[in-house]
Formats: sequence, structure tokens, C-alpha cells
Amino acid sequence: TRKMILAMVSGGHVLLEGMPGLAKTRLANSIAHSISADFKRIQFTPDLMPSDIIGSMMYNQHTGQFSTRFGPIFTNILLADEINRAPAKVQSALLEAMQESQVTIGEETHHLGELFFAVATSNPIDQDGTFNLPLAQTDRFAIKIIIDYPAPADELRIIDELAGAAPAIHKKVASIADILRAREIAKGIYIDPKISEYIISLVCATRRPKEYGLDSLADYVEYGASPRATVWLATLARVRAFSRSRAFVSPDDVRYFATDVLAHRIGLNYLADTDSVSQIDVINEILKTIPQP
Repeated sequence: TRKMILAMVSGGHVLLEGMPGLAKTRLANSIAHSISADFKRIQFTPDLMPSDIIGSMMYNQHTGQFSTRFGPIFTNILLADEINRAPAKVQSALLEAMQESQVTIGEETHHLGELFFAVATSNPIDQDGTFNLPLAQTDRFAIKIIIDYPAPADELRIIDELAGAAPAIHKKVASIADILRAREIAKGIYIDPKISEYIISLVCATRRPKEYGLDSLADYVEYGASPRATVWLATLARVRAFSRSRAFVSPDDVRYFATDVLAHRIGLNYLADTDSVSQIDVINEILKTIPQP
């Protein structure tokens, strides 16, 4: 939850990966309620069309004119549920919105507002009727968060809530204006040049492992993280420093988001699959090898 909120403050979008029933939808909905933001959910299916997301031009036979029908993407917080169940042309309908916070319908461009936060979910197990997210799409997400099964104590709380013993209450704790103001303040958080060099070293090590003393990874990495990883590592580190009431970024702020920012931007080859080496293994080795400033 904390990382999702920090991502929202940073202006980035989040990809959640986890098994069904882990309250991914409820998490996004709860965040929307906590800031009194508009929330909409789109269930991605193989027969979904781009116009079902962004909207379309409708012809009115009585007036002889076209009017714009706005899709569910026009909201503050959008949940794209099981995004990998829709084909690439539908997934790409989110690209312009996620990158530019605007949508083009017909010949007109419509802005989505100052706060637009996209949360997409995907199921890592099911393969039937799914489409892999292209790199151009996953790269748009600032972070990817892996949702695991809850601890036994947390599941006990779930039972209590279902029984009515401890009902969940969504309280407003901030406003959209507060989020936007925090975003502007976080932009002014100081990053020392050594921290910036540390960020660049972490990202470049995913591209050219040998140059950073990571010869053991060179045979596994097919491609490394894009420059967006550098931008989001710096941006999210600033936001975390702000959330900790600090006016400067520390190495811990960078490391806090390293896996979430880098993992979905690293491509591994068949040798990594054969040797059971994952993106997280690669990042952990990079974090151990690259010296902190």
C-alpha cells in the first residue's frame, strides 16, 4: 500500500501481479476513497475494444452531428483488471493516457485532469486467453509490485471483517489537492550528484553487467532497463525522502524502489530460465556489487 501511494504522489502508474483473490481491486478502491477521488474499474477481456476504454464518436441521427462518448478512462484512479487478457491493440489504448495524461478521440484531444493514476493487475499463472504485455506497455509503469499471499494473522482479520467483527471503514485522510501539492514539493527534494551517479550505475549495470564487475550475469541478460528506469528511480526516491520528512535523498531511498522499478524492465534469455535465474536475482546481485555512496 505504501509503495502504491508513493507512486501516485510521484505521478507514476503501478502494475500489480498476483494470484486472484488477493484484494488488488479493493486496494485501489480504498486508496481512491481515502482521497475522495473518482474510481473506475475496467475488466479486460479478449473481446474488449479500445473504444470501450477511451470512448468514441457517436452519431446522432436527430441532429445529424457527432458527439463524444467518454470512456471509463476519464477518472482519477483507473483499475485495469487483468490487463493481460486483452490483445495488444487494447493494451496500447492506455499508452497515450499513461504517458501524456490525455486521450485522442476522433480528431480531438481530451486531457484527463491533474490526477490520473492507473493501476493494472495481471495473473502470473493463467496462460489460456492471455496476451503478454509488450515492453512498450510495461515500460510505462513506474513500478511493478508482486502481491503475495497474506500472512495467517492477516487472513484471520479477513475472517473477522467478513463476520462483521471489524468492519473496514474507508476514511478520507487527504484530498486530491494534497496529493498534487506533495508532488510539487517532492520535486524540490535534493539529490546529491553521488546519489545520481549511484542510480545511473544501477541502471547501466542491467545493460552492461561486465563493465560493473558482474561477469556472472552477462550470459543471462538479454536487454537492460530503459532510461525511464533512471527517471523513476530518481523521482520515487525523492518522494520517499519527502515521506520521511527529509530534504535530501539517501541511498536507502533508491534501494527501496530498485526491484520495483527495474525488474519488469530487464529481459532474460533462455540460459537464465534454464539456470532458474530471475530478474530479482539479477537485481539483488547488482545491489550487492555496486557500492553505495
